[in-house]
Amino acid sequence: MTYEIRQLLQIIEDQIEWGDAASWQSKDFELLNQLIFEKTKVSLSASTLRRIWGRVEYNHLPSGTTLDTLSRFAGFENWRAFQKTKIPKQTAKIKPTEKPGTQFGLKNVILSVIILSALLIVIYLIKRSVNHVGAGHYAFSSQKLAKGIPNSVIFNYDASASPSDSVYIQQSWDPRTKTLVRKDLHQHTSVYYEPGFYQAKLVVDGKIVRQHKLMIPTAGWLGLIENRPVPTYLKSSDFISKNVLGLNFGPILPKNTGMEFHPTTVKYFNVGNFTPVPLNGFSYSVRVKNEYGEGSAACQFASVSIITDNGPIIIPLSARGCVSELTLISVEWIISGKTANLSGFGVDFKDWVLVSCKNSGNKIQYFINDNLVYEAPMPAFKVKIVGIGFAFQGTGIVKNIELQSVGKTIFNVF
Repeated sequence: MTYEIRQLLQIIEDQIEWGDAASWQSKDFELLNQLIFEKTKVSLSASTLRRIWGRVEYNHLPSGTTLDTLSRFAGFENWRAFQKTKIPKQTAKIKPTEKPGTQFGLKNVILSVIILSALLIVIYLIKRSVNHVGAGHYAFSSQKLAKGIPNSVIFNYDASASPSDSVYIQQSWDPRTKTLVRKDLHQHTSVYYEPGFYQAKLVVDGKIVRQHKLMIPTAGWLGLIENRPVPTYLKSSDFISKNVLGLNFGPILPKNTGMEFHPTTVKYFNVGNFTPVPLNGFSYSVRVKNEYGEGSAACQFASVSIITDNGPIIIPLSARGCVSELTLISVEWIISGKTANLSGFGVDFKDWVLVSCKNSGNKIQYFINDNLVYEAPMPAFKVKIVGIGFAFQGTGIVKNIELQSVGKTIFNVF
């Protein structure tokens, strides 16, 4: 592997701050696959990522598409743009000295060894002091300023005990949502533009020292068109009708807006408006249809989400020819269509698609049109459902939403 590729991988490792890549587990590569896809809309399978990071023997260089995708994830336009940055190699400059074997040369060697040893001792003591500042020396809490979206949250923190200036507040599991804060201050305000259930984290010197759960609810249904960094929020009358939940693009977007080249994503949420439902004994069903499939939206990507107080459940859907690009998230499990058979989530959106899932014993079972298409293990810890969501590339409609707990209907609309 070339020096430039190793350098690019190191930049990514520094950005996500998961520690030495040699210690990454299979789930880490699955999560990295999801992060890369969310940012670049290109899926690099976990097996591909393991090969690139040298966890699997592979004697070929990554493809140009792979290098472009990794470069974009690292913040560059593409691989060529990364190469043009011309980050210098860390090569030592050797100054000429006396001939080997002279007394002066030997003294230099001894002096260098003494200096290097002293530096290593200092570095060890610094790291040791960082490691000995336990979580009990830090404080971290939050206060929401409103109910609804967008929502500003005041984080109260005390990181004054940190021997390092590397103090971050991270909004969620996604390392891209972290912000550097001053360790001598005690408050930081962040804005959440989408609802959900988050794990906010106080990160010191690359380690999570404090974290807590934070729910950002909606006031009823929330609809938005995804934009970065701020979404376009929809009026209720734009997407809520008596019988269905869905956005009619006609009166909102003019013709020839370039949708066929850059299809937007429409999302609907309802979070924190019903009694939390334990995952043990739950069942959920909904009918969806993706009405847009022109141009680059031919795959008709869509997803049905169940928001829990731990990891989410995200059920992916697409046209049958695009299932390789899908990723199923089942609380603590991330399953890629590159390495697992997710063909059952490929559908024909010309008709309504019945999507359902339920707890059965120690499994979560996933059904499409009443056909069992996948099973994933139930988490070993208690999990409660607190919200639901939908996303469509282009536009889509939803009806017959029903959430049950041990056979009792908790939430039933449209």
